[in-house]
Amino acid sequence: MNKQPLLILWICFIFGILISEKLSLSTVLVHVFLSFSFLFLVFSFLKIHFFFKIKEYVLAIFFLGLGVFAHELHNKKQIFPNFPNSSEVVFTLDKKLNSNEKNKRYEVKILKVNEKSVDLGLVLSVPKEENELDFKHFYKAEIYLNKVKANAQDFGFDYQKYLARKQIYFQGYAPNSFQVAEKENLTLSEKIKQKRLEILQNIDQAKLSEKSKEFTKGIILADRTEMDRETVEDFSKSGLVHILAISGSHMAIIFWLILLLLKPIFPARLRNVPIVISLMFIWLFAIFIDFGSSVIRSCIMITAYYFYVLLQRKPDLLHAIAISGLAILIFDTNQLFDVGFQLSFIAVFGIFWLNEPILKYLPKPKNNIQNFFVNVISISIAAQVATLPLVIYYFHQYSLISVIANLVVIPFSEVIIIFALLMTILLGFGLDISWLNALYDSGVQLVLKVIHFFASLDVFFFKNIPMHWSEVIVLFSMIYFLRRFLTRHHLKSLIKVGFLVILFLMLRIGFNYSENSKSEILVHEFFKEKIISVKEKDKVVFFVKNSKNIEKQKKYIIEPYLVARRVNDFKIIFVPQNVKFLVINEKKYSVE
Repeated sequence: MNKQPLLILWICFIFGILISEKLSLSTVLVHVFLSFSFLFLVFSFLKIHFFFKIKEYVLAIFFLGLGVFAHELHNKKQIFPNFPNSSEVVFTLDKKLNSNEKNKRYEVKILKVNEKSVDLGLVLSVPKEENELDFKHFYKAEIYLNKVKANAQDFGFDYQKYLARKQIYFQGYAPNSFQVAEKENLTLSEKIKQKRLEILQNIDQAKLSEKSKEFTKGIILADRTEMDRETVEDFSKSGLVHILAISGSHMAIIFWLILLLLKPIFPARLRNVPIVISLMFIWLFAIFIDFGSSVIRSCIMITAYYFYVLLQRKPDLLHAIAISGLAILIFDTNQLFDVGFQLSFIAVFGIFWLNEPILKYLPKPKNNIQNFFVNVISISIAAQVATLPLVIYYFHQYSLISVIANLVVIPFSEVIIIFALLMTILLGFGLDISWLNALYDSGVQLVLKVIHFFASLDVFFFKNIPMHWSEVIVLFSMIYFLRRFLTRHHLKSLIKVGFLVILFLMLRIGFNYSENSKSEILVHEFFKEKIISVKEKDKVVFFVKNSKNIEKQKKYIIEPYLVARRVNDFKIIFVPQNVKFLVINEKKYSVE
């Protein structure tokens, strides 16, 4: 506690959130627990002997209770009225989502349903031929409303819980055109969002290739809503999807670029001014791109780190992480369950824990250029090793080529990010310079081709990798002891790593055996279609009626089931259209 008090208190706060999430605690119990821990905390600061001796533990318990209390506040159950399936809805745009083959998708805020005032979030789908929604108008349309359904199975992505954490409980489809009314006064937030939307439209009209337009919108303005599926898959399969997300590396590059430009302008006695201006700029940038979660995380981390510099104290990365983590979770405890939140902080911890030991095994740089590339290599390896357990746990895939891909692409991506920022600023002011467009387009196309090359090396790509949370904990423990072995080559550390490897293999074999010894028959619903899976120990047969949607069925039903049940041997049988039900083990199962 003496060395890293903020980090330990943040961890206690996280445990409080997890306790609240997993256990149904009454509001009275939460309040009583928090009140007593606060009372003990006051006693400890009043230097009452017994409490003063255990004040560190009392403070930890208080933050544990604070985490429970904060999560209870953010997760109050809401009771909603039942709306008719077809309702007249008045709404405004809140956020644009990824489009699919047929529809554009938005997050909108419902203001009225059938002339009754409400305040609800909604995921809205509209036909692609409809005009884009904007922030300058109110919209009125007939919408087919329905509550988001819970995941009926014990595997796959729980979309209902994901939306509920964002306070969204309804989905809707608007088949017809909207009635539109212009807003008389826009709030500051709406003006900023509208300006961002206009810049996105300027990029759409620029003389760039479609892939360059979508790449620019994604890498600078956090808009990947229209990016083609092949490009997204290339980034995913090559392990470079983090380049597309506005993350810590993007914000750090922008911060350091501004700092580099400002430093020569100000004299040494005003050396803190460029830091303050740079921090202000990245926060303005965060506001402009609509407070994306990853952007806010990055801004808070950078601000907390440089706050020590401004106070002329030695920067402490773990303190900066703890401060930013607490700030984010106090504001919204549901961020803890966001995959991006977890990967961001684990990556930073990984860099802190493994970067220096890895540097000892790399050639010593002789100049600044070599130093840059050596640090890119060490940081990339450290971040990837640290995040590997979570990546496999959530996405069930990994590319062995990703380390090399990151080492090759990241140095060029930093140049492209700066170039893309320049292009966005120019296009935002309506400046469309042909030769600059051509140069930028060539650079982006080159990067995309390199990424596609790495993604095409399927021999290094593994998918449908099962992973249990207990296996993740063992892998993280291995990473913890790995530092000690790399630093000191102690036999004890090697023995601990070896023991954890054996424990991991035992867990894996045990889970595989347990799943492969079970047999079951399940009916899976995919929209209006049904898929029947018949599992006999380590083999599965899927009965599918509609072969047109087989790729989607594989992605959302078949592959998640194979991962959850740890099965590799499977077969898909297409049922004839005239068959209405199947008889399996003397029991009828409908396929309609």
